[in-house]
Amino acid sequence: MVYLTYNNLDAETQQRLFLVSKEDIESKFADEIKAYAQEHHLDYDVLLDEEATRNLYNYEYIFNI
Repeated sequence: MVYLTYNNLDAETQQRLFLVSKEDIESKFADEIKAYAQEHHLDYDVLLDEEATRNLYNYEYIFNI
């Protein structure tokens, strides 16, 4: 098995995983992020992107070769 971090992946894979992470965060926390953005006058999409990026570093990438 090969263990990699998000930074070790190619750009295409990083982008695909970012989109998956964004969908994951949006499905779980959309209401909370929207409420926070509205309360603090922030852009929802920017907050969603930041949370998706943070979420990427919680994933464990394991590849069987």
